[in-house]
Amino acid sequence: MKKFYGVLAVLLLAGCAADKAPSDLPVENLYNNAFDDLQKTKYKKAAEEFEQVEIEHPYSQWAVKAKLMGAYAYYKNEDYDDAVLALDRFIKYHPGNKDVAYAYYLKGMCYYSQISSADKDQADTEKAEEAFNRLIMLFPDSEYAADARKKVNLTEDYKAGQEMIIGRYYLNNGNYLSALNRFNVVLENYQTTVQIEEALYRQVEIYGILGLNKYAAGYYKILQNNYPDGEWTAKAAKVMEKINNAPVKKTEAPKPAEEVKEETSGSWFGWFKSDEQPEEVKAEAPKPAEEVIKEETSGSWLGWFKSGEQQPQREEKKDSGSWFSWFRSDEQPDVAIEEIAVEAEAEQPKAEAPKAAEKENKPVNSVKVSHKTQVGDIISSSRKGKK
Repeated sequence: MKKFYGVLAVLLLAGCAADKAPSDLPVENLYNNAFDDLQKTKYKKAAEEFEQVEIEHPYSQWAVKAKLMGAYAYYKNEDYDDAVLALDRFIKYHPGNKDVAYAYYLKGMCYYSQISSADKDQADTEKAEEAFNRLIMLFPDSEYAADARKKVNLTEDYKAGQEMIIGRYYLNNGNYLSALNRFNVVLENYQTTVQIEEALYRQVEIYGILGLNKYAAGYYKILQNNYPDGEWTAKAAKVMEKINNAPVKKTEAPKPAEEVKEETSGSWFGWFKSDEQPEEVKAEAPKPAEEVIKEETSGSWLGWFKSGEQQPQREEKKDSGSWFSWFRSDEQPDVAIEEIAVEAEAEQPKAEAPKAAEKENKPVNSVKVSHKTQVGDIISSSRKGKK
């Protein structure tokens, strides 16, 4: 119990010591005393005195100035969290004040001052960039906007630098795809930073390791075009020499038209790129129709069809023993009708060729030939033959 009362007494004494008695000095004197301590680099004491002005005289015109000056005193004393809290109060309660642009700038500087290196957490970098961008957006023509833009570019370098550190770590451990992803983030999101040249070189290096020489050559060409004399371009050239097993040739200027003309001379398309014209081939007159037909049909079985000659006679082969051989010869097959052998020689009527129309001056009529034979006639003739 005694121990409890002892601790309570200590806490009460500490609380009483923290509470300061109100000052009897006018608000102007309080503000000037705080300003004097600020100039004497007594930042902690000056910050407390500016807060006292704000607390004792909240409706005074000096109270508004004291808020901003107190934040600056905390900033100079590297009490960044207290400085940010004071600046947020100033921006919230005095949004139309002429010094709001400075408040945004000072808030950004509080975060910017905490950026140590690219290998650390970049949370402060993000917050600093956000504050500076807010200033640039709301007060683009203010006296602090130009420096804020420079600070934004520097924050971009820090973030790009962190991506490069992580990418190098993956590269050194053989995790090439993860390394490529990190370097690609730099190429896509931080194109105005100083990390771009190395990021391009790392692309050449990794694609060369993976055997994707086409991509390595593409990034090397970008390096040559943008950083012809750069340090990383020279290193990339050595990588390309290993890939190609030969020194990398420098890009040559296009040849003059005269040299191109000499190269194309002697080739089949050389006349197209010069003033010379190809030799003209004279077209022969077409042959008469009679000669063409005679040449094409000579020795052909259908030559008679395209000339005045008669159709050649084709040798007919007899199909001995076939019931339909009479179609192809003058012989008639044996016909069995009701088990009666009938041997009849039917004379096949021959159609005479029509007379020329020019001689008789008469139209040529078609000749009808009847080949019908009555079954009764065949039977009766067979009976007569037996008698």
